[in-house]
Amino acid sequence: MTNTESEKYLERKLTDKVKKLKGKAFKFWCISFTGMPDRMILLPGGRIRFAEIKSTGKPLKPRQKIVIPWLRSLGFIVTVIDTVEKLNEFLNELENDLQTT
Repeated sequence: MTNTESEKYLERKLTDKVKKLKGKAFKFWCISFTGMPDRMILLPGGRIRFAEIKSTGKPLKPRQKIVIPWLRSLGFIVTVIDTVEKLNEFLNELENDLQTT
């Protein structure tokens, strides 16, 4: 695994870009409910996104395989990011979404 595919690297790039978009990517840790995605991203216009960041090749935990579909069923956008390419796609989607309003 290279540095560009580590969870730490991907999270840093995500938070830096979200900040440039005038948003905030909070490290999300819920002690009373396990399996929540790593980051809760708040963007201008009241937009909320969730991102689960994984090192390349690292699978979701069993609880995450339950919680992520549940969040999606509630209408939230949840993205699993484990490569630089997926991160760039996600960031482009955020940017495009902000430009359409």
